[in-house]
Amino acid sequence: MQIDEELTLKKLEIFLAFMRSGNLARAASELNTSNVSVHRAIHSLENALRCPLFKHQGRNLIPLESAYVLEEKAQKLIQDAQDMVRLAREAAGFSAERFKLGSLYSLTVKTVPQLIMGLKLRRSELNIDLILGSNVDLMYKLKNMELDAILIALDDSVSDPDCEQLPLFSDDIFLAAPNDSPFADHADVDLAALANDTFITLTQGYATFRDGERVFEQAGFEPKVAMQVKDIFTLLSMVSSGVGYALLPGRVAAVYENRVKLIPLQAKYQMQQHIGVVFLKARERDPNLLALLAECRMYSRQA
Repeated sequence: MQIDEELTLKKLEIFLAFMRSGNLARAASELNTSNVSVHRAIHSLENALRCPLFKHQGRNLIPLESAYVLEEKAQKLIQDAQDMVRLAREAAGFSAERFKLGSLYSLTVKTVPQLIMGLKLRRSELNIDLILGSNVDLMYKLKNMELDAILIALDDSVSDPDCEQLPLFSDDIFLAAPNDSPFADHADVDLAALANDTFITLTQGYATFRDGERVFEQAGFEPKVAMQVKDIFTLLSMVSSGVGYALLPGRVAAVYENRVKLIPLQAKYQMQQHIGVVFLKARERDPNLLALLAECRMYSRQA
């Protein structure tokens, strides 16, 4: 059986409004339309169904059994249609009730909390999931639509024709040393002087691992790596315990500040990380993402 083209969701919504109110005028007021439009929609619905829904009693419309059957099924149909639209938009990342934000571990010290607080002020109903990982992992998840936006280090490896970037701030790379290190009081450090010392690094895929390799290359030696860890806070704990030195961005200075010293590198070794937000172009009109980008622009002006 083919569905008549006159049978539309809009007419079913009008029909349900009339069934709730039992009166043309009240239904028209609820829908912000005219009595005539409500009556016309109901009559058109009867034509589409090829059966009567009401009987006339003076100027009143009295529901028949067919109207009550249609009401029950139409309520479920309208609810299913609303769910369908919501789920389709959420799958595409538009106005979902949850926002999935990816970030580097190091950005949770200051940047992420500030951005999330601002985003919640703009969209208080939004639930935010924070997923932490490396540059490589987060970019993979963004491309596979597992994340709505990511806060990572911007470089050639994350340039993608499907993505947009918004820079936030730049961060210098420092030598991280325990407070009792002989370098702790130095104004800067010649990295080449540490060629025989032990280092701790993040695992491959992290921007800080990649930047460290470049700095060591400039210093002319391959570091003796005691261990590799998967997050920057474990790395700082190892440094503070005297396991080895590390190369880290300045944004982690507030963590273990009484136990770890960040010492500037000499000018010939200096390097910066450029931090920003990356998102898919296909989602650039999503209200949740637009709210985050507005917060990011405010943050970048203050940084």
